[in-house]
Amino acid sequence: MKPIRLIFAAAAAALVLPAVVTGQSVDELNELSPQERRAFIENLSPDERDALRAERRARWESMSEEDRAAARERRRLHREENRAAKRQHWQSLSEEDREAARQQRRERADKRREHWNNMSDEERAAAHQHFRDRRGDRHRKHRDRPHHRQL
Repeated sequence: MKPIRLIFAAAAAALVLPAVVTGQSVDELNELSPQERRAFIENLSPDERDALRAERRARWESMSEEDRAAARERRRLHREENRAAKRQHWQSLSEEDREAARQQRRERADKRREHWNNMSDEERAAAHQHFRDRRGDRHRKHRDRPHHRQL
């Protein structure tokens, strides 16, 4: 009788856990460090990621324009802090470590390029659509703005 109860409890937890995890994570996600946040999101199932994304999008759309402006400003300041920390870390590396990091970056880019080149036309179209779906309307809203690197 005990194994049946355990199986039932595990099945019930599996059904309820995605709602609980995403419900708690929206508020707590902002409290995590970038590394912790990345690990948390990587451990979510695709359905849980979609639910989290939808919940965050709904929260954003329900915000007033003043709240959105404040959130954008917080993000901008956070981005500047992260860039400064990354810059400081990069400058603290030896030339050998920098070259190793550059090599790793080139290898990742080569791997992505090779994967892309080996995709069929249908897979590429599906990948393009996936990125469009994830990006949503925000790309279309800013289409006419020049890219910050082009300024």
